[in-house]
Amino acid sequence: MNTPDQSPALRYTDWTLIETQWNPDRLHARETVFTIGNGYVGTRGTFEEGYPRATPSTLIHGVYDSVPVMYTELVNCPDWLPLSVNLNGERFRLEQGEILSYERQLDVRRGVLSRSVQWRSPNGKTIDLKFERFASLADQHVLALRCQITPIDFSGYIEVQASLNGYPENQGFNHWEWLNQGKADQGVWLQVRTRSSRIELGMASGMTISGAEASLQVTSVPGYPTLTSGFMATTGQTVTIENVITVFTSKQVESPVQTAQAKLADLPTYNELLKAHEQAWSQVWQTSDVVIEGDTRAQLAIRYNLFQLLIAAPRQDDRVSIPAKTLSGFGYRGHVFWDTEIFLLPFFTYTQPAIAKNLLTYRYHTLPGARRKAAYYGYKGAMFAWESADTGDEVTPRWALPTDPYAEDVRIWCRDREIHISADVSYATWYYWQATGDDEWMRDYGAELILDTAVFWRSRVEWNTKKEYYEIREVIGADEYHEHDVHNSTFTNRMAQWNLEKAVYVFDWLFHTYPDKAIELQQKLQLTSERRSRWEDIVKNIWIPYDEKTGLIEEFEGFFKLEDINLADYEPRTKSMQSILGIDGANKRQVLKQPDVLMLLYLMRQSQEFPYDLEILQTNWDYYAPRTDITYGSSLGPAIHAILASDLGDSQEAYDRFMQAAMVDLEDVRGNAAEGIHGASAGGIWQAVVWGFAGVKLTKDGPIANPHLPPNWTRLKFKLHWRGKWHEFDLENEAGKSKLEGEKMTSPTNNPPMNSTDSLPHPFDIRGVIFDLDGVLTDTAEYHYRSWQRLADEEGLPFDRQANEALRGVSRRESLMHIIGNRSYTEAQIQEMMERKNHYYVESIKDVTPTDLLPGSLELLDELKKIGIKTALGSASKNARTVIEKLGIENRIDAIADGYSVQNPKPAPDLFLFAANEIGLQPFQCIVVEDAAAGIEAAIAAGMWAVGLGPIDRVGTAHVVLSSLDGIKWADLHAKLSRVAGIQ
Repeated sequence: MNTPDQSPALRYTDWTLIETQWNPDRLHARETVFTIGNGYVGTRGTFEEGYPRATPSTLIHGVYDSVPVMYTELVNCPDWLPLSVNLNGERFRLEQGEILSYERQLDVRRGVLSRSVQWRSPNGKTIDLKFERFASLADQHVLALRCQITPIDFSGYIEVQASLNGYPENQGFNHWEWLNQGKADQGVWLQVRTRSSRIELGMASGMTISGAEASLQVTSVPGYPTLTSGFMATTGQTVTIENVITVFTSKQVESPVQTAQAKLADLPTYNELLKAHEQAWSQVWQTSDVVIEGDTRAQLAIRYNLFQLLIAAPRQDDRVSIPAKTLSGFGYRGHVFWDTEIFLLPFFTYTQPAIAKNLLTYRYHTLPGARRKAAYYGYKGAMFAWESADTGDEVTPRWALPTDPYAEDVRIWCRDREIHISADVSYATWYYWQATGDDEWMRDYGAELILDTAVFWRSRVEWNTKKEYYEIREVIGADEYHEHDVHNSTFTNRMAQWNLEKAVYVFDWLFHTYPDKAIELQQKLQLTSERRSRWEDIVKNIWIPYDEKTGLIEEFEGFFKLEDINLADYEPRTKSMQSILGIDGANKRQVLKQPDVLMLLYLMRQSQEFPYDLEILQTNWDYYAPRTDITYGSSLGPAIHAILASDLGDSQEAYDRFMQAAMVDLEDVRGNAAEGIHGASAGGIWQAVVWGFAGVKLTKDGPIANPHLPPNWTRLKFKLHWRGKWHEFDLENEAGKSKLEGEKMTSPTNNPPMNSTDSLPHPFDIRGVIFDLDGVLTDTAEYHYRSWQRLADEEGLPFDRQANEALRGVSRRESLMHIIGNRSYTEAQIQEMMERKNHYYVESIKDVTPTDLLPGSLELLDELKKIGIKTALGSASKNARTVIEKLGIENRIDAIADGYSVQNPKPAPDLFLFAANEIGLQPFQCIVVEDAAAGIEAAIAAGMWAVGLGPIDRVGTAHVVLSSLDGIKWADLHAKLSRVAGIQ
């Protein structure tokens, strides 16, 4: 176990993870942390220009290949990131020259990773570089990268090279055979194939350059097709390089390389791809987001962990599943564990049920592998692999290398003995069915999973003639510190019993509901009436080591006879108890790697089935929690402890364990983040919030909440999908009061417009401020005016400053129609003029800096951030994001609604409603600050408070009118609104 890095870490906003300085000691952990993906492909956060000892990795679902010792592993696919920048022969590299400023951001709301660096070369040339990348959620086969280059103190020749690296390695092992590569009309392409599994992969790459006259050349070193461009750059001039990559494998299409080339040729611009990607993420967050107010660190942590789950979740393939380390690293070789069904699946079941269905259908497709494993060990039915890959056959390695080079290899017994995985799959199957009511899927897939695992359990249990009960010997339960001489694990026995109980129910349900399918499975699985009777007999007579008098459950037969241990005697420590005691030493003591009996109680908690009740939980918590290696044992434990501590009313313990789980990768609390994301922990923290802090219980009438929020949380908000309906929970922590809002989701557009102060709520309920851009935060009106004037002059159209006043707050198209008047133009001409004007405007705003912020705006933004008021931008401009970045306030704005966000411009309320939705607020909880009549009208139509900046004759319909934001404090604004509302 590595020692966690305790040096200054990351900064957090509600949606953004920010690294403010580069530390090479964190290289590999941060590669994991800054992973991006789209449910098909995952790419670690390595640098485009490369770095010594970096481990670049792009993993694609289902692309496995054989490897010595480990059986099979997810293959590191060709690297699409390489982008080198050379200044008159000096190559930009962070380990060379001088880093003058550095910032890397992961915006989990948009799924975009960006990096800004100001770098001085060894020869003294200073340059600004801005990198941006995303894996499109709108099209899983599209990857995109942008680099903006600005010379600061020199003019000269710059060369850029974008490459596809066809020789990636899995920690020293290369899985790929090079087949071919070449040049196409749109760029270059690469064709490779895995050595054993013979999976073919095709990639195509195209590059465009704007801001300079540039040529494009192709170099074709085998396995490394490269696009090269050179141009002369001048001081202060920004040149933009956009590189778009397409990728396919033979698991999806017959001709991957041809398909990749065709896809590349048909793609729209980078900006259009980015817009579609952002819209796709917006839709995902509509149902998957969890809002926490009062705790920014926890807010970002849960969104970050959910982001990592969402980018690893297969949306279009039901023959793959999420590996334990997602698609973010080489840990566990991309194998799938029980982590997926028990820890990850609940999040998807209740927020993204289509993805949950894919994950479970993967297990159905791997039934042949599970049956082969059962037969190998001499059993019947489906015995699922402890570690699974593409076929479902067991891929857990038999041996592991010891940490001591002189010691013997370590035998891994999980493949043979950790058999509860079969019941875990059935558990997830059952609860997916209960949550969705998807009878057709249960008929066609789920029933066979539950029934054939029941067949396995019948063959695996033994009858103890002396004690007259069924038992299961030689197993490993959830606690993996005990792997020898473990008989009658309570966790395993009760889960097997549960599996058989549900199999009896499903067997009867099928015959009653789908008799033809029942007969089909009866014949296929040899489900005789005698076998069904045996199931019932096992259910009644399997031994569960439970003392009815004390309520104490023994983890397994003889556990209480092991040597006891006091973990406090070993503190402080930075490694697991097994590392301290040795494998045999831990096996002989009452120390747990992770919750075992407590894990069983958690799994039975949802249905309140034996042995769960609060008294039994308290008794077993008091015994087992102090003996669990919760810090360095297993990352699966803290989230479960958080939920159970919530049940027991220990809010501090619950919060501490929740944050331990939530920060396991972000702050590398276990020192092993470099191996990949802890997927189970990520899924567990969603359960800790929903089942634990919110106290949600699923009843026949729908989910209900019994919240006990951490004291510093003022609000918790999330949505659940239950049997065809969406349920929105909005829980507040004000004086112990909580509330549940609405059984179904409501759209902000369903709120009636509020046209007077009579219909507006008390201003104390305001939680967000939406700012217009032009005339409010900065004055780019002059840039717009000059751009329109230039266009009007070119077209011979009358236009002056007075006419420009009518364009305030109006969209680009509406502005153009104002200028055109009665002139007749085709739609193509109108589009061309809008693009021309935008080009002029973009040219003009390149020199915008933070000094262009209007007086008072920065101070107000900082104050709002400090006191927890959400902020958003509501601007019709399609360049709003660029301007915000140049103004240096992107970290002070929680959401951006711009010209790409909605179809109907101001005075329609859509833009502001979109902004409110993005920051998770109702319209009546928002203030709009505007300087245009159309904007004031839109704000009022949206049912929001309107603050107008400027003369009365322009913004007089606003609830409050100010000359500017100069000197305005939140208290001032609040007082003015209170007076308007008649509140003293």
